[in-house]
Amino acid sequence: MSMQAQGWPQPAPEIAAAIRAMYRGKRQAPLPVQVRDRLGELFADAAFTEAFGVRGKPGWSPGRLALITVLQMVEDLTDRQAAEALRCDLAWKYCLGLALDDPGVDHTVLSEFRSRVVAHQLKEQVLDLLLAKLQQVGLVAQGGKQRTDSTHVISAVRDLNRTELAGEAVRACLEALATAAPQWLAAVIDVPGWSRRYAARIDTWRLPKAKTKPAQLATDYGRDGFALLEAVYAPSSPVWLRQIPAVQVLRVVLLQNYIRTTARTGQEVVKQRQAAPEGDGLPPGHLRLISPYDTDARWGVKGEMFWGGYKIQPPAPQKATSSSRSQPV
Repeated sequence: MSMQAQGWPQPAPEIAAAIRAMYRGKRQAPLPVQVRDRLGELFADAAFTEAFGVRGKPGWSPGRLALITVLQMVEDLTDRQAAEALRCDLAWKYCLGLALDDPGVDHTVLSEFRSRVVAHQLKEQVLDLLLAKLQQVGLVAQGGKQRTDSTHVISAVRDLNRTELAGEAVRACLEALATAAPQWLAAVIDVPGWSRRYAARIDTWRLPKAKTKPAQLATDYGRDGFALLEAVYAPSSPVWLRQIPAVQVLRVVLLQNYIRTTARTGQEVVKQRQAAPEGDGLPPGHLRLISPYDTDARWGVKGEMFWGGYKIQPPAPQKATSSSRSQPV
């Protein structure tokens, strides 16, 4: 298939007259009509020269095929539906400068065009041309911030409330220390007493039901965590214990969720942090751990969706250069 670059035809007079009659006054014209009126010849054929040969049967205008692809994506049409719109929709004929009786193209031409664009690494060409045209007519300004959509990914860990998180962080740290330094651990804590509290995973179903008891249990988890860290960081303890990941996770969980002060009587007071402005404040969500077993997971909110896990941003497109176009995709 060959291609000879040429300008787009003007909309057929009878089609233009019909469009003006149908959308006169305050009725908004369809998107294809607005695109042609405001942007004109959006995609020039010359931009796609390298994807087409100079010999053989002349093919359809690649610039207009590019615009068909854009309209197809905007209206969420299949190739067959896009080809049918090209035959029957006056707005599409107006946009592409087709005659009233023009049959358009077969739907297979659209997939062939996309394949040629991908094979010649012109995937960003349509977007680059569109952005350049939008800047030229003042519809897109340089600078500023641009938001990109993200994909939510749910982490493969249990959802924990703050009390469960504190208790589970202590339990994870105990298990790590029991594996790495069992003799040291037996010398610094009451192993039977701690085992009764932290033998099973911390679960809301096992927490006390009375309103005052869960709050007290959360405080007890905090006190146990601070006591365990004091033992790890004691001068007589092996320094390498501080480098155990579970120890570092426990430090962060306690810092993010607890306040430790000293009362006038000299007694240590441990309490959970509360959200501002009534309380002492909590770290921002993008910094706050939600599980001792997945330190990258965070609570995420998107519209009405709420989950524990991640937000994955799409990779930024890389513009092809003359040296990279010969490389495989």
